[in-house]
Amino acid sequence: MAPSLPVPQLPWGWKSMWVIAMFDLPTDTKAARKAYTLFRKRLIEDGFSMMQFSVYSRHCASIENAEAHVTRMSAKVPDAGEVRFLTITDRQFGRIRVFTGKKRQPTRVSPAQLEFF
Repeated sequence: MAPSLPVPQLPWGWKSMWVIAMFDLPTDTKAARKAYTLFRKRLIEDGFSMMQFSVYSRHCASIENAEAHVTRMSAKVPDAGEVRFLTITDRQFGRIRVFTGKKRQPTRVSPAQLEFF
C-alpha cells in the first residue's frame, strides 16, 4: 500500500467566519432605550444584519477580521444589559436550521465574494 500524502491545510486565517451578536438590553427608561437604539445602530453600521430580534450576524473573511469586529463592537456595549459575541465558521453557520412554527425555512446563502476589509 502506498503511503498517503499529507493533505495541505489552509492557514486558519483563510477560513471565513461569522460573528453573531446576541443581546438583552434594558428599555425601561428613555436613556436605556436611547442606549439600546444607539448600540443596534452601531451594529448595523459595522455590517451586522438582523437574524431575529436582538440577534445580529456578520460575515467575516477570516478569524482575524472577526476578532477585529468583536473588539470594535465590545467597546460600544452599553453600561446596562448583556451582550454576547459568538464566532463560528462558515460551515457551522451553514448548518443552522431555521423553523417558523413547524415549517422549516431555507438557511441564508453564504456570500460568494471574498471581502477585503
